[in-house]
Amino acid sequence: GHRFVGLNGGPLFKFSEAISFVVNCETQEEIDHYWERLSEGGDERAQQCGWLKDKYGVSWQIVPTILYALLEDPDKAKAGRVMAAMLRMKKLEIDPLRNA
Repeated sequence: GHRFVGLNGGPLFKFSEAISFVVNCETQEEIDHYWERLSEGGDERAQQCGWLKDKYGVSWQIVPTILYALLEDPDKAKAGRVMAAMLRMKKLEIDPLRNA
């Protein structure tokens, strides 16, 4: 429901990772939906830890909302396992993060 405007800046102003759009997702189905559509035609080498670049070079973060709580778990070892699991992923998967 948000409007964003992207301007074609030609060769002088290109998209970079300095700006990315975050899509917070409640379910794995949402993550799969956005990942599939936004990554189509994008640079597969730019996919890591829930980040992707679309076919226009725009960076997106497709993030399960539970990730924030998992990374802030009072059990620091658990939070560390979640971070380690996330760092091995391209598209984030909720169950492996939850079970880390």
